Amino acid sequence: MQRREFLSGMAGAGLAEAAPRRPNIVLIMADDLGYECLGCYGGSSYRTPNLDRLAAAGVRFTHAYSQPLCTPTRTQLLTGKYTTRNWKAFGVLDPKERTIGHMMSAAGYRTCIAGKWQLYSYNPPDYEPEWRGKGMKPEQSGFDEYCLWHTDHTELKGSRYARPTIFANGERMGGLEDAYGEDVFCDYALDFIRRNAARPFFLYYPMALTHDPFQPTPHSAQWKTGNRLETDPKYFKDMVEYMDHTVGRVLSHLNAAKLDAATLVLFYSDNGTHQSITSLLNSRPIRGGKGLTTDAGTRVPLIASWPGSAKPRVLDDLIDSTDFLPTIAAAAGASTRGFGPLDGVSFLDRIRGGAGNPREWQYCDFNPKPGWDKDRFKPVRYARTQRFKLYEDGRLYDVPADPLEQSPLNPARMMPEAVEAQGKLSTVFKTIRR
Repeated sequence: MQRREFLSGMAGAGLAEAAPRRPNIVLIMADDLGYECLGCYGGSSYRTPNLDRLAAAGVRFTHAYSQPLCTPTRTQLLTGKYTTRNWKAFGVLDPKERTIGHMMSAAGYRTCIAGKWQLYSYNPPDYEPEWRGKGMKPEQSGFDEYCLWHTDHTELKGSRYARPTIFANGERMGGLEDAYGEDVFCDYALDFIRRNAARPFFLYYPMALTHDPFQPTPHSAQWKTGNRLETDPKYFKDMVEYMDHTVGRVLSHLNAAKLDAATLVLFYSDNGTHQSITSLLNSRPIRGGKGLTTDAGTRVPLIASWPGSAKPRVLDDLIDSTDFLPTIAAAAGASTRGFGPLDGVSFLDRIRGGAGNPREWQYCDFNPKPGWDKDRFKPVRYARTQRFKLYEDGRLYDVPADPLEQSPLNPARMMPEAVEAQGKLSTVFKTIRR
């Protein structure tokens, strides 16, 4: 079923699921946060009460996946297409692409993006200069307004945390000498909600937290007494907890404004945790795998909340970053005409408690080159189920039994279910051609 949808294009796949009323939609994406970091997934290294409550009252997906690095995930999320179709370079989004911002603005929503951009002119001057000045600028992305870090050449990006460099609607914000970047983004997002509470709105909030550099937050003792730009992995705990605190601010604001039942909230992450960080998951140490194609680099949290419309439960559906655009289109009754073939599968009906049309497999084409500091990566393609993972070169892993993917299954001694999965997954590479 999934392959048939892919071949025919999915430009209107989710529209029949459209909600009887048009909800507000808030999509929050953490940066470099693996699923092992949240208490609701069994993590015990950090306190995440707001997200844990959100998961308990909503839908928690246990098999949501991203690309191993940020730009590939973000381009897929914004366009609903695999990187196989539209990849240009790291930190570069083709300005000709239509995005979720264009879609929601055309549907009559007020739209805003606040947080991290990093989709224009990523390379420094002395590295692959042909990509200087290339990519999509925020004002080309279809959003009515923005408040963003890293909107220009990468060497001019400045700090994302203490004393941040932030642009809002084309102007650099002043008076931020004593500010914390995540607070600025959140304040802007809350103000956007206030100003648009009477009409449908779409807020995309790609957070700066918890990406390195690991630095103090306003809740750290060091914030008041020392160097706010000090970098040390010990601050990762503070950063995870401040990320949860910030999400809590958004949720509290929706509650105070009596917008809970009218708002679909989605929380996701762009890739796994930094490799320098080890966290406890169900009492087991899990080392972050950002940049790796293992679960540690690609398995991320996904929580959906829509009081009165979402059926609280835990689902093991396979979710991919391309799935957000058709899901949000279905919720908003938005048209995807003009996008061309889409690769995502709407999971809106699953949020509501229906049978839906869950993916049979999840696919990843990971090749972050060209881009500064990305020559160390090798192009790789894989397809997976919840249990088995097949690489294009033929390696097949039983992931729960071998999460670090150290020992591919021996073709001569594979169990019947592995043989079946291998046959199913091998067709994916023939279906999705570069």
